Amino acid sequence: MANRWAGVTVDCVDVERVAGFWSALLDRPQGPSQPGWVYLGHRGDSQPRLVFQPVSEPKHGKVRLHLDIEVDDIDQGIAQVIALGGRFTGERHDYDEGVVVVMTDPEEHEFCLVQIY
Repeated sequence: MANRWAGVTVDCVDVERVAGFWSALLDRPQGPSQPGWVYLGHRGDSQPRLVFQPVSEPKHGKVRLHLDIEVDDIDQGIAQVIALGGRFTGERHDYDEGVVVVMTDPEEHEFCLVQIY
């Protein structure tokens, strides 16, 4: 039996807003989606799909799983996230290998921008 990673599902109140943020950030177009949901990418793409599922309640507390997004320039990456409606949490980690900053999308889902040196 072969198992494959097919996608990541994000619960959100405003599906269109959050999916639009991620679509612009990752330059991933919307694929075929169920009514009320938004899928970025298609089945069989080289990258797993991102699926945005509608929920009625906002996120509470820290998520236990997050995405790491590799960028060429950490400052430009932060600026892009903010311009798209996300937020820099102020958390930054500098390592010999590079830098990691914690960001949020418009509904406060945490993710990291990573610049490798």
